Amino acid sequence: MIEEDITPIAIEDKMKESYLNYSLSVIIGRALPDVRDGLKPVHRRILYATQDLGLSADKPHKKSARIVGEVLGKYHPHGDAAVYDAMVRMAQNFNQRYTLIDGHGNFGSIDGDSAAAMRYTEARLTELAQEILGDIKKETVDFVDNFDGNLQEPTVLPARVPNLLVNGSSGIAVGMSTDIPPHNLSETISALIHLLHNPDSSLEELMEHLPGPDFPTGAQIIGDEEIKKAYRTGKGRIILRAKTEIEKVSSSKKRIIISEIPYQLNKAKLIEEMATVVKKEKVENIVDIRDESDQEGLRVVIELKSKANPEIVLNRLYKYTSLQSSYRINLLALVDQKPQTMGLKTILQHFLDFRREVITRRSTFELNQAKKRQHTLKGIQTALDSLDKVISVIRNSPSAKQAQKNLQEEIGVSAQQAKAILNMKLQRLVSLEREKIEAEAAELKKKIERLTSILEQRQVMNKLITKELREIKAEYGDHRKTEIIADGSKAELDESDLIKDEDIVLSLSYHKYLKRSNDRDKLRASKDDYITHIFSGTTRDDLLFFTNQGQVHILNTHQIPEHHGLSTGDPLSDFLKLPLDEKIVGVLLLSEEIKNKYISIVTKKGRVKKSLAREYETTISSLKAIKLNQDDEVIDVKITDGNQKFLLGTKQGQTIHFEEGEISATGRNTKGVKGIDLAKNDEVIAFNLTKPQDFVVAISADGRGKRSKLEAYTTQNRNGKGLQTLSSDKYELIQVITAAENDQLLLVNSEGELQKINVAEITLTKRIGSMYSQLQSSNTKLEKAIKLPK
Repeated sequence: MIEEDITPIAIEDKMKESYLNYSLSVIIGRALPDVRDGLKPVHRRILYATQDLGLSADKPHKKSARIVGEVLGKYHPHGDAAVYDAMVRMAQNFNQRYTLIDGHGNFGSIDGDSAAAMRYTEARLTELAQEILGDIKKETVDFVDNFDGNLQEPTVLPARVPNLLVNGSSGIAVGMSTDIPPHNLSETISALIHLLHNPDSSLEELMEHLPGPDFPTGAQIIGDEEIKKAYRTGKGRIILRAKTEIEKVSSSKKRIIISEIPYQLNKAKLIEEMATVVKKEKVENIVDIRDESDQEGLRVVIELKSKANPEIVLNRLYKYTSLQSSYRINLLALVDQKPQTMGLKTILQHFLDFRREVITRRSTFELNQAKKRQHTLKGIQTALDSLDKVISVIRNSPSAKQAQKNLQEEIGVSAQQAKAILNMKLQRLVSLEREKIEAEAAELKKKIERLTSILEQRQVMNKLITKELREIKAEYGDHRKTEIIADGSKAELDESDLIKDEDIVLSLSYHKYLKRSNDRDKLRASKDDYITHIFSGTTRDDLLFFTNQGQVHILNTHQIPEHHGLSTGDPLSDFLKLPLDEKIVGVLLLSEEIKNKYISIVTKKGRVKKSLAREYETTISSLKAIKLNQDDEVIDVKITDGNQKFLLGTKQGQTIHFEEGEISATGRNTKGVKGIDLAKNDEVIAFNLTKPQDFVVAISADGRGKRSKLEAYTTQNRNGKGLQTLSSDKYELIQVITAAENDQLLLVNSEGELQKINVAEITLTKRIGSMYSQLQSSNTKLEKAIKLPK
């Protein structure tokens, strides 16, 4: 029996070792780019294999399947789909800021369409890719065995282009990931040159040359503070926003045009997303979304309803869709085969160090070649100076090998020089050829001096690095595509941020026509209508519409289109969609000044409640204003300041006059307290704020009225039965209203007819005097009486 040497190993240790090996393989061999050439192994192998096939930018394209096969068979023993997908991304101008593969055929689209199968498409290198591969045959980088040891492949490409920053990179490794955004080539090179000549440059100085990422799809970056943070620490998050413009279709209609979208955003999915939020009514006033993109560029058209505010629509789209989205920055790459998170300056410095290494190795290679050639030319010159002797030695030698040895001995040349002399053509014996050899020797001498100075003098090296970088910039540089908006506060989406703050005047008529103007004198109603409310405010204020059901509906004033001239405004129904069981009983303007006051509410069952107006400040369109009992409803609302007097009037002619201070402020969704003790079958019909000079006007349903001085309505404590304002219980009141003598009232009868009367025309009586004044000529029942604004 053969004895086996068994070493016990804990399974935890074996698992740790195996997982660590796997992690390192993923980190180094697949997921993370190298800080020097900015490439992952698969991309590096694709470029190298494509060059091996001779597919330079000036050669015809070759089938993608041929390139993929070359990569798989020689360097990358993984799935063909993975290799082809990587190659496709290198050819997509919406994924790569500067493409490295020149694709021919269907290589996908920004709508998320997949590329055609590799057997249908063709590819070759771009000119910029050739700059990344340039000088690779001059021993500028190390080579290692491929997976089967039959070939060698480069560990890194020489890269004249700062590809890591220029094209960026993203990848998920084990326990870490990288997200490096693309940058503008011209700006990146400017920053590199500045750092090369100013090694102590601050981040702020570098950002004067390289202000931030530059995405292939353009769009906008909102705020530069996160860019600075990412460049300083290696980590950050920036806000990307689509680039839009507003087109005027007609005097009352506009449309939104989207011309650029955030990086890595699928256009088709974005349009679908916008359609979804419109369907869910998160975004209003959109009637159609069309994709009019073509070969000239991206164009998505958003058609708006007539008189819609495009800024508001845009702001909601930014808030609820990917039209504005965030991009995570994590500047993680391999440095000496180890993952490292770096700031901008460190990445730039690594590239400069790599360029210095490449140029050193290239110059050393070229210097050795030049010296070798110089040595050969010296031997040829020696032979030409002793031509007869050379011919004699060669003629008398029995073999080429002996001739080489004899030349070394007779004319004093090296083996290399003797071999060159033997290989020399007879035509070089003519005088013209002698001159060419001398000229070549002189050029070689200069070249050797230049290469030596590059290797020995850092200043000369820096000058060469600068020259080569400027050549790349001049050949391939372009203008920035992504606009950077320095004000980061614009990323915080608030509708008011997009609204110009201006003074406005609003009017609401009895027939519910709403008009916005910049001049009070331009407010007007139609022939058979009257203005019942006038508000002065700004475009940042809100209109609050209180209903009998205790709800308040909120309308932003900037949503109301401005009208001039003879226009009477727009129907309120264009802006508010009220439930069938609700009717408006009060309208208030919530301005900054009003927010520090109170909103007081009275119900028909005599309850009174007040809350701070600031509690009605919200971004939603509807709120509960009061908690109502089942058989109760709101009859009116007022803005109060805590120091006013309330006068409530009832249908049966009772009034109560009390101090506002008797009412404590409570939360918005509360019931309030009793303001008046009602008799059976009575209900409150009026809520007034009184002034000493006011009259109290009582109006009955049969069209009669009277007015009395306010002093007759002495103040009492709330929740009393109050004072009578009628001499007889045969009248049913529709309104008890406080008004000055020069005020006007609007009477509305059951047939909807409107009649305006002056308060001064109504008979002045005692508090419980008779209803002397006949306010209307017809016998039609009156339903409302409204005090008109002055």
